[in-house]
Amino acid sequence: MRNASLQERKNAATPRGVGVMCDFYAERAEGAELWDVEGQRYIDFAAGIAVLNTGHRHPKLIAAIEAQLKAFTHTAYQIVPYESYVSLAEQINARAPIEGPAKTAFFTTGAEAVENAVKIARAATGRTGLIAFSGGFHGRTMMGMALTGKVVPYKVGFGPFPGEVYHAPFPNAAHGVSVEDAIDAVQTLFKADIDPARVAAIILEPVQGEGGFNVAPPAFMQALREICDTHGILLIADEVQTGFARTGSLFAMEQYPVKADLITMAKSLAGGMPLSGVVGRKAIMDAPAPGGLGGTYAGNPLAVASALAVLEVIDEEKLCERSKALGDKLIAFLNARRDAVPQIADARGLGSMVAVEFNDAAGKPDAAFAKKVQQHALANGLLLLTCGTYGNVIRFLYPLTISDALFDEALAVLDAALKQ
Repeated sequence: MRNASLQERKNAATPRGVGVMCDFYAERAEGAELWDVEGQRYIDFAAGIAVLNTGHRHPKLIAAIEAQLKAFTHTAYQIVPYESYVSLAEQINARAPIEGPAKTAFFTTGAEAVENAVKIARAATGRTGLIAFSGGFHGRTMMGMALTGKVVPYKVGFGPFPGEVYHAPFPNAAHGVSVEDAIDAVQTLFKADIDPARVAAIILEPVQGEGGFNVAPPAFMQALREICDTHGILLIADEVQTGFARTGSLFAMEQYPVKADLITMAKSLAGGMPLSGVVGRKAIMDAPAPGGLGGTYAGNPLAVASALAVLEVIDEEKLCERSKALGDKLIAFLNARRDAVPQIADARGLGSMVAVEFNDAAGKPDAAFAKKVQQHALANGLLLLTCGTYGNVIRFLYPLTISDALFDEALAVLDAALKQ
């Protein structure tokens, strides 16, 4: 089997709207490495877009899935429930940074979690309005796209979108947007666009994913919490990408002085199996009537078994601590190259949710340079992803289980790509 022939078949059989970054095809993977059908090896710093914090094919996950496979694969939890779903909900409730008793519901995709968080917020408040932020990404469903603050490629040609969704700028010191600017913009929405008494929820990512790994300042989160408390608005933290040790804590919201009312999760929750969820305050989660939440595959038994194993691995292998150590090492590596690579405008992150941003000599976003770094690294066996509103950011999403030797090998490839 050859990559070229598979590429021809792909182009003939699948639509161009499913954008595919690589022109080679995976055959097997292990830990932080994967091999294509022609035997070429790659170090995986993409991890299925932040899905593999525990790495490819972790033995504990394989064992858990195999055991569940021998028991049953599907009943539909809403028809015949199973203990593992309840057990996972209990663990999430105990670990999530939510004020007071919490409850959790499971779904399948991150976008589905966001959609259901909106449903829950509207049911709990009796309101319909939503506020999101520029650069935010919340999924590819219609409501997810409406909330997303990035047009290309996610929203082009797909409108109109659901109404009563408003956007404010996200604070970004590198782009001249202060916390005060962002909060003032929210207050302006209340004066110009929507009565705060009609707003059900404010939703944001603690660290923006597609937007460029922009970290929400603690002062910003505190101010949003105060706005929400003043006006009876719910605060939703979209932790689809930030969750499960990526930022150095199980949830990124653990690192803020305030708590969200609802938290969405997915990606690394189940280590490669499709599973998402919403955890929130008990009274809020109980607002929808029976039958209002769910889905045929929601909380699939195989995925739930994998998620229970993920939590064990995070604890046993101390992946939160590992995330901080690797993230600190990477940021130090990037900052040490600023003199040799003047295009480096910023190296930032929380734990191992790290990114580097590139600007040209005039201080403008340099997407072309980011693309060259990505392509040079790929040609030398390192998978990297770009992101950011201007496409000038490279994000690093290596498995947290990666060995020191493999991490150092990847940094050597990155070093050569930066200095090309």
